[in-house]
Amino acid sequence: MSLQAMTYLVVGATFALYIGIAIWSRAGTTKEFYVAGAGINPVLNGMATAADWMSAASFISMAGLIAFMGYGGSVFLMGWTGGYVLLAMLLAPYLRKFGKFTVPEFIGDRYYSKAARVVAVICLIVASVTYVIGQMKGIGVAFSRFLEVQYEIGLMIGMGIVFIYAVMGGMKGITYTQIAQYCVLILAYTIPAIFISISLTGNPIPQLGLGSTMTGSEVFLLDRLDEVLRDLGFADYTTNARLSLTNMFAYTFSLMIGTAGLPHVIIRFFTVPKVRDARSTAGWALVFIAILYTTAPSVAAMARLNLIDTIEPTSGDYMVYDERPDWIRNWETTGLLAFEDKNGDGKIQYSADAATNEMVKVDRDIMVLANPEIAGLPNWVIALVAAGGLAAALSTAAGLLLAISSSISHDLLKGIWKPNITEQQELTASRVAMAGAIGVAGYLGYNPPDFAAGTVALAFGLAASSIFPALMMGIFNKRMNKEGAIAGMVAGLSVTLLYVFQHKGIMFVADTAFLGDMSPNWFLGIEPNAFGAIGALVNFAVAYAVSHMTAPPPEHIQHLVEDIRIPSGAGSATGH
Repeated sequence: MSLQAMTYLVVGATFALYIGIAIWSRAGTTKEFYVAGAGINPVLNGMATAADWMSAASFISMAGLIAFMGYGGSVFLMGWTGGYVLLAMLLAPYLRKFGKFTVPEFIGDRYYSKAARVVAVICLIVASVTYVIGQMKGIGVAFSRFLEVQYEIGLMIGMGIVFIYAVMGGMKGITYTQIAQYCVLILAYTIPAIFISISLTGNPIPQLGLGSTMTGSEVFLLDRLDEVLRDLGFADYTTNARLSLTNMFAYTFSLMIGTAGLPHVIIRFFTVPKVRDARSTAGWALVFIAILYTTAPSVAAMARLNLIDTIEPTSGDYMVYDERPDWIRNWETTGLLAFEDKNGDGKIQYSADAATNEMVKVDRDIMVLANPEIAGLPNWVIALVAAGGLAAALSTAAGLLLAISSSISHDLLKGIWKPNITEQQELTASRVAMAGAIGVAGYLGYNPPDFAAGTVALAFGLAASSIFPALMMGIFNKRMNKEGAIAGMVAGLSVTLLYVFQHKGIMFVADTAFLGDMSPNWFLGIEPNAFGAIGALVNFAVAYAVSHMTAPPPEHIQHLVEDIRIPSGAGSATGH
């Protein structure tokens, strides 16, 4: 069976599964739409949480980032994984105990202010919309290559699938769909990694293969990769830091607290029956996440080595362009891989020297998707990877869109504008808001704004600078009042956005991780995508200062904060 036919078969089967689950799990109440009825088993919820959190950025982009950045790419592994641990330990159980549907609802009630709730909605939408742009790109990239359709058509198909199961099922449909999507994406990620690890090192465990010697050689895989990169003029893979140590720290910290502040991940902990189930969910999710995250460094290194060995053969002569392998031809049609014959000899010269390098575009996002083709794996494995990439993008896109739509229908419409509407009217409004959010996401997928064109890391920075501090202080600081929280969120988000827009011309460069030295105008040498850490510090500082210059919160709010932090019981603060 041809690759295209196999891909249509595998991807079509997964889409049929998602739609079938949506029909089976149609939401009938607002509680089912927002939090899946708060009755999801912790193990299953852990799997759904893992799928919700591991987006196209994790499945498609992360290994590509590490493949081109080497050691510098460790910021993504440390930041995203550490952020999840932070969320599980410091936020999730307490927010579940509070017993509300959304993050803005918690902020509005905790800070006894509709204004705080509105500000939280704005922060949520800004961060979530920025993040969903990356998912739309992942959907378009996977479709354009493997289903051989135009990017725009692929994006439209993806939007249609999300529309069916998200609008019909809400959180209930999304949860059970994400469980299926996790199974698809983890198989799609690990099976090719196992094949390639065996091929390169003889070790079937990719995590161990990364530190093993090459097959038939005493040279370690990473040593071999360092050697070939040096020969081509690139920096060593194992020691190539990303800009300055300060920037590395700020980037990691921004990703950590940004992850802990992502609303679409936080609301997953509202879907379990009890507080202890929220803690259990966190543990299971970390197990399921670790399977992919410990495999990613192996996939990255092996993909980069295979790429170089294919384009730049060890024979010493350059590859003739007209004799290039099929995988290069296939990816050239997508525009994500491009060759320019600069010296007119008809051969491919690949090097770090921009003046002589003829592989003028190697988009980092192709590394995971193209890896099975580069390694010559069977068509069914390549098709499975396509289905996995789509599953990762669709699962996170659905969670983000639900967070956006619920903030509009539940927090703005029901919570502020029309508090007396019936449950059925709110459910209808939720579905309309979800449809509208999908439409906006699709538009931004077609026309991504300049400031978010290269990376989803910006979304983490926005969440870090606005939502995370408000949640942390709301749980652990009884003295924090509404004036401090509002001032902090506005200050943190504003500072981060101003910095990003001021330096939007010096953003992430896809093909080489970055070009040249850091900008002399960067604050402490910190790049825009890492500035969320500074924005968070501004948020904390402003909130603390303003709260101590204004009246303390009411007595019942301070008691509420104390009750939330009691480790025993399930919702003694609010009866949940």
